[in-house]
Amino acid sequence: MITLCRAGAPRTALSIACLLASTAWAAESPDEALSRLEVLQREITQQSQRLEALQQAMAQEQRRLNEVRQALGLQVLEAQRGGQGQGQQPELQTAQAATAPQTQPVGQAPSDEGRRAQVAQIFEQPGVLTQRGKFVLEPSLQYAYSSNNRVALVGYTIIPAITIGVIDVREVKRNTFTAALTGRYGLTNRLELEARIPYSYRTDSSLNTDVSGGNPNEQEAFKAISGRGIGDIELSARYQLNDGGLNRPYYIGSLRYKSRTGRDPFEVPSNLANDRFGGFQQELPTGSGFQGLQPALTVLYPSDPAVFFGTVSYMHNFARSGLTYNDPASPQTPFKVSPGSVLGFNFGMGLALNEKSSFSLGYDHSSVGRTKLNGDGSRSVRVQLGTLVLGYSYRLSAERSLNVSLGMGVTRDTPDVTLTVRMPYTF
Repeated sequence: MITLCRAGAPRTALSIACLLASTAWAAESPDEALSRLEVLQREITQQSQRLEALQQAMAQEQRRLNEVRQALGLQVLEAQRGGQGQGQQPELQTAQAATAPQTQPVGQAPSDEGRRAQVAQIFEQPGVLTQRGKFVLEPSLQYAYSSNNRVALVGYTIIPAITIGVIDVREVKRNTFTAALTGRYGLTNRLELEARIPYSYRTDSSLNTDVSGGNPNEQEAFKAISGRGIGDIELSARYQLNDGGLNRPYYIGSLRYKSRTGRDPFEVPSNLANDRFGGFQQELPTGSGFQGLQPALTVLYPSDPAVFFGTVSYMHNFARSGLTYNDPASPQTPFKVSPGSVLGFNFGMGLALNEKSSFSLGYDHSSVGRTKLNGDGSRSVRVQLGTLVLGYSYRLSAERSLNVSLGMGVTRDTPDVTLTVRMPYTF
């Protein structure tokens, strides 16, 4: 430019423009030039600050994306927890308005993944693992109601529709309240440990009527008994076997141990004090009376916008031996009770309604084998327990959520209604 604008250069358009520019700069005073330089410096500073803010926003969104990618393998498993899983996944937010347009998809994708992963807890076996170093405390309250009507004919028939003997009509109503405190801790992102301590309160009301006599009202007997106390404490461990993802299944293996810390049926008093197997119970037990070990395998398959899940389990109940009286005048005789094993399965589907609420529908079935007394199982039958379960979950905050499930019995031996409320807290 200086060469073209030097003296003696040809009078071209470029030389004329250089001459005018040099004249304008020369016309400015030193103060005006300094002011112009300060304005330019301020503009450069502002542009640098904006660029730095955009870089920080992009870095923050990248960190969120990395966290979601790492936690997706854990949190998409919320198909059966609940519990738990609700409140465990990190808060997923969209990109802020100040973020550059090219970074907006990075901030929006985690929210979609979070909605796919969030489903309500409806079964006891959670399907989501606790993150490493996190602790989840889950108080819960369950109410179960069941009724049973039976007609027993003890006699013989000479003429059709006429029975000679005793006709026993029995109506039984049972209410059970169970408050439990469950704690889960994540040893790694794939391994968690759990402990559950239940407290039960049970009431049974029965009305027996012998209609074989002349006046049925004189032969009605109403009986109400109850029981309360600590139930059977449970310990569990769960491990995620593989890395799943969208349209890829997750496999989770678990092992649960059930103690017999609750008051079992052999310990409650009856109206025949010397017969451990006879008479009517004067108090209801709060435990099963047997120790058990249950391995299980859970499969979860996320498919936008739903999560499908299912579990297969086998519960082995250990036999128990002891001594009892057959008659007050006879010595003690040994007995051995072998409870039947339980083969169970459940399946269902979870659907996220929005970022905070979700809905689940499932079915749970258990087949309980025959119980044997001293090796003889002729006096017992296999029992089928089927329950249709509906669940709803609402996330109150990043650390707390509310889960409600309703179970409806579809087989005769299953409780008519089971209502469960859980509220897990993540620390």
